[in-house]
Amino acid sequence: MLHATIKIRTDAPDCSAIPVKMHDWEHSCSANAEEETLPDSPKPKGKSTTVTSYFDANLHHDVISGKAVTGILHLFNQTPVDWFSKFQSAVETAAFGSEHVAARTCTEQIINLRLTLRCLGVPINGRTVVFGDNESVINSAAIPHSKMHKRWVALSHHRVRWAVAADIINIHHVPSKENSADTLSKHWDPPSV
Repeated sequence: MLHATIKIRTDAPDCSAIPVKMHDWEHSCSANAEEETLPDSPKPKGKSTTVTSYFDANLHHDVISGKAVTGILHLFNQTPVDWFSKFQSAVETAAFGSEHVAARTCTEQIINLRLTLRCLGVPINGRTVVFGDNESVINSAAIPHSKMHKRWVALSHHRVRWAVAADIINIHHVPSKENSADTLSKHWDPPSV
């Protein structure tokens, strides 16, 4: 798109209306989860950054291979700094599985981004707020007593739950129309974008 622009907005987003889900993870396999930090990271200085991320998956995006597409958008304060749109490596048979893979990929990218910011000495405001549009995936990741009965998505499920328990991410459901990652995972015509 020749006339598109990225706006640099340094103001932190207002996350006051987003509740922080506090659960007791003591009796789960993620009981002792902690965010990894480097011991020789510089002391944080300067203006703090709020990290926000959106993820989405589009099941059966490619009719030939049957693969889904993962779309992820990361924002520092209100500026998009990293985006990702890629076919998933395996064919998923349900949206639940492809959305879990997208959530895991988003979580791993968040861990790397937060570590990079810390290595640069940038202070981070609390947890990264993560939005996805599949309510089943959000609920199974955010609630300690939820069970995963689908073995093929269990590793993705546990990786996201570990990040929630370690206070790295605060994961929430957002309607599809408000999910900014939709533009990275679906077929769109320019007027719709």
